[in-house]
Amino acid sequence: MASTTPFLAAVAGRRSQYAVSKESPISNDRILEIVNHALKHAPSPFNVRSTRCIVLFGEEHTKLWENAFKVTEQGMPQAMGILGPKIKGFQGAYGTCMFFDDSEAYNDLNPRFAALSKSYPEWEEHSSGMHQFIVWTALTAEGLGCSLQHYQPSITPYVSKTYDVPASWTLKCQMVFGKPTEPAGDAKPKTHLEKALRVYGA
Repeated sequence: MASTTPFLAAVAGRRSQYAVSKESPISNDRILEIVNHALKHAPSPFNVRSTRCIVLFGEEHTKLWENAFKVTEQGMPQAMGILGPKIKGFQGAYGTCMFFDDSEAYNDLNPRFAALSKSYPEWEEHSSGMHQFIVWTALTAEGLGCSLQHYQPSITPYVSKTYDVPASWTLKCQMVFGKPTEPAGDAKPKTHLEKALRVYGA
């Protein structure tokens, strides 16, 4: 049956997992292979290939979340009762994949396509989301637990300075990953599905 094909089974198995450790069941090379696979094969408007990634392991990963803790504590001290332990949990993970969009990539497009892309910025958002989903689903299928975080723009100055990020790159999100230390748990109820699909002419 279609629902048991490897791809759809992997889609169904993807979860947000926050209880992860500084271990990985797969090598760094395999993690990078997966990220590169998404960068190569994910849909992209006019094949612009504007998604960029920076992957952090070891101390680089730890320092990113140390900075996130610091700037969050400075900017939102009232929220640290909730966010503080979460950020410490991210710090205790194995690595982080940061996703960016590079606006300069659009300059290489045919002028007509470049103008269309600027008129419909949501197209880039769709592509960015698909890149993230591919990496998240593939890492999960390899035995890693992942969660998607959005600590920009607070951490953006640190990221830009530390990793010499071009000004044309916009930070979209941070995917934290590590070996799960607890089961993912049951899938949440899928609500309103009876309203989610319409079919005409079948």
